[in-house]
Amino acid sequence: MAQGKLAYKLFTEAFSGPRWEALAARGARVQRPLWASTGAKNPDYSDVLYVDELIGPDTVNTLPDATMDAFVDHGTVARRVDADVDQAEAVWAALPDVGVDMDDVAAQLEREGVSSFSDAFDELIEALETKASELKG
Repeated sequence: MAQGKLAYKLFTEAFSGPRWEALAARGARVQRPLWASTGAKNPDYSDVLYVDELIGPDTVNTLPDATMDAFVDHGTVARRVDADVDQAEAVWAALPDVGVDMDDVAAQLEREGVSSFSDAFDELIEALETKASELKG
């Protein structure tokens, strides 16, 4: 949660102030943060944690069907993305003290993400090649 709240803080800073106001006066639009894959993978977490905590102005959240159903059932519609930002900053600052290297975490997530998209692309190409072969005959 801390990372999302800090990202939202950076977003609000980027899209405010005189420079942004000048751009907006010329027709610039806010590029909204997109929260993706917001289903909780850890069974110890609330199944709507990443929805409840990331609600705020100018945000977009892509919810898996199960998470959407859970949110409709027991989620809370309330602005939370910019609440308790001081606590999020403290959590982020304490990560090295507990042995978490966010540069390493980011690199690993990037590798896993690229691999996942690459695998999905390869599967798509294989399916298209199979279908093309079937159509040929």
